[in-house]
Amino acid sequence: MKKLTGKLKAFTKTVKREVSIYRRVMQDERVPLTAKILLWLAIGYLLLPFDIIPDIIPVFGQLDDIIIVPALIYFALKLIPVGIIDEYRSIIN
Repeated sequence: MKKLTGKLKAFTKTVKREVSIYRRVMQDERVPLTAKILLWLAIGYLLLPFDIIPDIIPVFGQLDDIIIVPALIYFALKLIPVGIIDEYRSIIN
């Protein structure tokens, strides 16, 4: 049980750090507008009450959240110059 709790705490810390990095990245003028839009779409998709595939549909309803949001974040990060992400990661750590 302690092992699971430790992993959960580490995961939570990582998520908080990444959210903080993304928040700073979205305010940076060096980041392309397309990347910022993709990050906003990911946030919006998580927060909006409707989905492309309704959650009522078993399995597929939850899978769209698991696939679409990480895909949007992945493509946004591919558009951001690596040095900017590294710069914010070094500040946060």
